[in-house]
Amino acid sequence: FEVYPEIKLGELSGVTIERPVAEVTPADVDRTIDILRQQNVRYEAVTRPAGHGDRAVVDFTGKIDGVAFPGGQAKDFAIIIGEGRMLPEFETALAGMAAGETKTFGLTFPADYHGQEVAGKAAEFAMTVQSVSEPKLPQVDAEFAVKFGIASGSLEELRAEIAANLALELKRKMERVLRDQVLRALKATSELVIPRSLVELDAQQLLDRAVADLQSRGVKMEDTQLSIDAFRPQAEERVTYGLIVNEITRIYQLEPKPEQVLALVREAAQAYEQPEAVVRWHYEKPGRLNDFEAQAVEQSVVDWALSHARVENRPTSFAALMEPPAR
Repeated sequence: FEVYPEIKLGELSGVTIERPVAEVTPADVDRTIDILRQQNVRYEAVTRPAGHGDRAVVDFTGKIDGVAFPGGQAKDFAIIIGEGRMLPEFETALAGMAAGETKTFGLTFPADYHGQEVAGKAAEFAMTVQSVSEPKLPQVDAEFAVKFGIASGSLEELRAEIAANLALELKRKMERVLRDQVLRALKATSELVIPRSLVELDAQQLLDRAVADLQSRGVKMEDTQLSIDAFRPQAEERVTYGLIVNEITRIYQLEPKPEQVLALVREAAQAYEQPEAVVRWHYEKPGRLNDFEAQAVEQSVVDWALSHARVENRPTSFAALMEPPAR
């Protein structure tokens, strides 16, 4: 049998944690409005040849060595030129074609193409364009504001609501950045032997969760190669962090405070149309607060660690924090 491990917490005074400092700017609001416009774009048919940003509806048939291959045929298939969902040669061939035109062209599938049966092979496609449409972005006006929940149609109210939502996103992101640094520092400075039984249990739970998620989306499990081995590294990290957090919580008696839990519940409820009703629902049964109590404890541990480490402010921006780095 395994016993609960002895955990020796390290010294954090020599650790430097970078605290990101940023705020939401008007440019961030403008960028979000542009995204909302893109998400609500409509397309109008045109008679001219297709160009960048246009949507073309096509029929195509692909052959390798004169033989059609699975997945190489489609009818009424919509392609937005420049979106990058098709191979570059495909989009290049389509650009400049108008409705009713047919073209034959060749392309070579990349060696690392996801369809292994055609990867690295040369194919010939015959493509007919059924229609070409150009994008029309909605105007930023009262109708646009109403569409996004501003009954008055006020653009000022819309911008204020977007700014508030972005500020909440930014707050959560900065908290995650701090939390991740703290957990890494705690792991690096602490000494413990991780019980394999806990790792196996957590890995199995992660696997079961992944299987359930795939099944809910209609994926057949025989088509996947999921193994518990893939989840062990993540499970080991989760167990390590959990043991260290529990030890700090025990030693320093960092119990969740009612006001902390309430603040977290209210913050989560802001995503709903009736926040107060959501708050009341969570407090109707104590078990519904479990996740928020765990969050409160974790935040207390982060605050404790920050009070013992060196913390340096790092100015940044909303875009730099929220957008993933380019590969």
